[in-house]
Amino acid sequence: MKNLVKWLGLPLLAVFMLAACGNDASEDNKDTGDKTSDEKLKVVTSFTIIADMAREIGGDFVDVYNLVPSGTDPHEYEPLPNDIKAATDADILFYNGLNLEGGEKGWFFKMMDSVNQKDENIYSLTEQVEPMYIGGEDGTEEEINPHAFIDPAVGVKMAEAMRDALIEKDPKNSEKIKEQGDEYVNRLKELDMEFAERISTIPEENRVLVTSERAFQYLNDHYGLKEAFIWEIDTEENGSPKQIKELIHYIQEHKVPVLFVESNVDPRPMETVSNESGVPIAEKKIYSDEIGNPGDEIDTYVKYLKYNMDLIHDELSKER
Repeated sequence: MKNLVKWLGLPLLAVFMLAACGNDASEDNKDTGDKTSDEKLKVVTSFTIIADMAREIGGDFVDVYNLVPSGTDPHEYEPLPNDIKAATDADILFYNGLNLEGGEKGWFFKMMDSVNQKDENIYSLTEQVEPMYIGGEDGTEEEINPHAFIDPAVGVKMAEAMRDALIEKDPKNSEKIKEQGDEYVNRLKELDMEFAERISTIPEENRVLVTSERAFQYLNDHYGLKEAFIWEIDTEENGSPKQIKELIHYIQEHKVPVLFVESNVDPRPMETVSNESGVPIAEKKIYSDEIGNPGDEIDTYVKYLKYNMDLIHDELSKER
């Protein structure tokens, strides 16, 4: 999770000229929805998981335009001309917060400043989430871990915040939005309870989640899993010999049964750990920063949570 965030390389005037002309090439990566109805709230979201929440809670009452597409780093992003236009026209904008979009000096708020969006239209979904921190060792600066949404209990808080914001923005349809929002929140609460129950069935000595990056801190803390990782913060030296050596020592000391590789990271550092420690890597990859495109195996937040839950439980419960 990098603090240095790139901004648009084009002068602002040129960006708006391009936005006005349109950029059809970018549309393949955008969820623009049906733009024909003026009755719908124009919703802009910062990344895929929030976009899915908006579709689920807002239903037919929203048009959703997502900024960071699947396969793209949400920590560092360069908004496109169409993004600028969508943000300018938006009735409401949702972002994760907790430094996922680079914080107040990051790409998202630079874009908000450039389009002069009103503060009352911009909503962080993690205001009620207690931040957890990473870094602060070996000369690195401590920073907020933004990956709270991996924990379904945090997803509940985010969904509740979105539901309430949409109700406030669309009082005419508030009753139906509340109904949809409550139903979605209840689904996440059920997943939270199921996750806790299934973790409790894993042999206690196997309850350790080893991943490439320290993205699962909130989930591990909530459900009582020990955690280990190759790198804590994204840097230019991910998977260094020192990091790999330290993780191998941890794995051997704690008799870790299996390793996990995230869907969006280079698997080679963990493959090195596996080869040198003799501990296998789970057959399927675990998800952290994103969901897939519509039609992919993991194309909703609910599927994302359930997939990770099944994978963690099944792999840590196996007899080896």
